[in-house]
Amino acid sequence: MGSQASGTEPVKASAPEYQGALGSLSVNASLPEVLARGAEELRAAEQAGDRRETARCGLAVAEAYRRLGRIEEADRAWKASYRAARSAGHEGAMAWALWSGGTLARQRGAFALAYRLLRLAAEMGKRSGDVVVRGYSLAGLAETGRIQGDYAAVGRLHEQLLAEARRRGEARHTVWALEGIAQMHRNTGSYDKALALFEEAAETALRAEDRRGWAWALRGIADVVSVRDEEVERALSLLSQAEEACREMRLSSALAYNHKMRGNVLYRAGRYAEARELYARALEEFRGIEEPRGTALSRLGLVKARARLGRDAARSTAELTELRSVLDRIGLRHAREMVEKAAVELGLGPLPDEGRGPVLPAGGTEALQAAGVEGLR
Repeated sequence: MGSQASGTEPVKASAPEYQGALGSLSVNASLPEVLARGAEELRAAEQAGDRRETARCGLAVAEAYRRLGRIEEADRAWKASYRAARSAGHEGAMAWALWSGGTLARQRGAFALAYRLLRLAAEMGKRSGDVVVRGYSLAGLAETGRIQGDYAAVGRLHEQLLAEARRRGEARHTVWALEGIAQMHRNTGSYDKALALFEEAAETALRAEDRRGWAWALRGIADVVSVRDEEVERALSLLSQAEEACREMRLSSALAYNHKMRGNVLYRAGRYAEARELYARALEEFRGIEEPRGTALSRLGLVKARARLGRDAARSTAELTELRSVLDRIGLRHAREMVEKAAVELGLGPLPDEGRGPVLPAGGTEALQAAGVEGLR
């Protein structure tokens, strides 16, 4: 996780998931705008009997639904895009649809399905010669492993993808990789490295006019300056800037994570009542978009804040134990460790010992072992 690769300076960020008639859409386009235009162009493509264009427009619609947290509609849309691409015999478009489906599966906490779809997308992208969808699919595999907390399995892949993104001048992927590596450093206590990488990601995103990547990077910076330097007001200011960008683009998931992080900053500052309100707000938002990881992390924050405000110890212990079981079922190792640390921090632990299986499902282990950057050149 050293992040020493360098190369071509990234140019203005693009959104390759917006294709065909939607190719002119900006990476910063608001999601309602993407959805409206995508639906309009999708109808036109269907009426014209253009199956490839139907697949392309359907991809943009699926991604807009996913990012808005409209899960069932997103699920129907990516599958329809795949069917249209398959009927057109276009493997590149099929790979993009599979990437969208795999990303949605990860968002829903269905990690085994995410690995399977993203691996298929990467393989199909390689066969079709579409290096962009292959790169996005490999990044999806790496991110899925990272979210589950298996840093040993995905650290090298993140580094390889960062080097390739820099070589190709792909700003959006450069920012993604920097943020992923930074998050792993942050979670393992290497705060100086994490901060440097988050700051590099923010600067790169700003130069490339990638407001989504910039907002995520600001969230990371806020986290590190809060936990390392106890700079509460600076952290809150950074989160306010990021929130504005999230609201402009209607980034439901990013906004919910922003609110959860604001809760973290307030909790660390001993402002437990304010933190409780932010965690409760984030919890409602995550439940609204059916995102189990964010839901579980918000629940954890809420338990901690309530315990600090005098909640009965037995109730807090029971809730932490139940939450740990939830995280085991989802397969989130780092988050599970956070629950155990919280129990000790609150004077409630250690929690009752329970066995747990491997973090990565068998398909995930195989997918990550098979992943590599060949086919991106």
